[in-house]
Amino acid sequence: MRRVNPARFRVATRATSRQINRSIVLNLVRAHQPMSRADLARMMGVRRGAVSLIVTDLLRDGLLFEGATGEAVRGRKPTFLYVDSRRRAVIAADIRATETFLMLADVLGNPLSGVSTFPTDRDPAKVVAALATRIARLLADHPEVVACDGVGVVVPGMVERATMRILHAPTLGWRNVDLHEALTQATGLPVQIENSGRACALAQAWVMRDDRAGTAGDLVFISVSEGVGVGVIIQGEMLRGRHNIAGEFGHVSLSLDGPRCSCGANGCWEAYVSNRATLARYFGRQAEPSGPIRAEQQHFTMEDLIARARAKDAKAAAALEATARYLGLGLASVINALDPARVYIGGEITLAWDLIESTVRSALAERTLTAAAADTDIRPVAASEYPRLQGAAALIAAPAFAAPVVA
Repeated sequence: MRRVNPARFRVATRATSRQINRSIVLNLVRAHQPMSRADLARMMGVRRGAVSLIVTDLLRDGLLFEGATGEAVRGRKPTFLYVDSRRRAVIAADIRATETFLMLADVLGNPLSGVSTFPTDRDPAKVVAALATRIARLLADHPEVVACDGVGVVVPGMVERATMRILHAPTLGWRNVDLHEALTQATGLPVQIENSGRACALAQAWVMRDDRAGTAGDLVFISVSEGVGVGVIIQGEMLRGRHNIAGEFGHVSLSLDGPRCSCGANGCWEAYVSNRATLARYFGRQAEPSGPIRAEQQHFTMEDLIARARAKDAKAAAALEATARYLGLGLASVINALDPARVYIGGEITLAWDLIESTVRSALAERTLTAAAADTDIRPVAASEYPRLQGAAALIAAPAFAAPVVA
């Protein structure tokens, strides 16, 4: 049961039901397109005339368009409806400690361009300048895009929700950085900034268009790269906390005497399972949580390590095995605390999922409180799907499909 907060609420008005019904129609079309008005009426359990009023509204606002005409055994032939993603786009940017990734997508999150990358400068002003230049070039290269709805940016750190100021991004060495205002001015576009793990969770819920199992409302996304980002959705709502930092399991300690983490503490989960930690383990060194990467690791990636493990390199296999065990132990804390229906894991480590899954599961079973918790559905999301860029795109695209929150 959801409690009404008597100090902070929004009263439902006549327009509220209209907004909710618009959202229902938009999401049904998005999930099942092409759809006819008759299909919508049947799925919603309302008269066709009521659906037609909502559809006319959405057609006028440019959110839907009418496409091909279907066949009918008798009566008028149906005209199919589609979400209008033909000439509108969003920019998705994923800022990481070493590289920044950029992509153009339509308003359904489908890529319209390849993914481009450039080195991430430690100076936020230089990152903004580089992004603005590349965004302008990307839009110029796609003249078919009539309107860009905005720029979604994901960062490996904690973001203040109201201002989108980056409070602390340990692997970047950023504190209290106002990237939002600078990037808005440099591009002339609306900008949304969010923690990478939280954006990935949003994107995963966003792509689950036919959620018969009900898992879209209750999931965790864990993004493993230079750091560890975690996003949590419970009962269909993003878990944020008072300061928008809820779900920072990457900085929960596995051991107080463990290796130094990028946040400054010792023994954090991130310090054991990040790409830096795994590569340092392979080279027999202590992981350096932040700052410049050693020369030997600049030209040797997680993909290289995984390839060596597949080629029966004992050192590479041992490094992966250790990371898998720590990954499972940390996962147990997440599952014991949240009991999600499903956990998604993203990042380069997923390329080795067939090699490490049994170790992850074994470590998880050691620490979970029940047998059912140990059997939690865990699914890797391939790095080739760029879940962080999908999350960045969803920051701009998804709100148009969200229902208003009342009370």
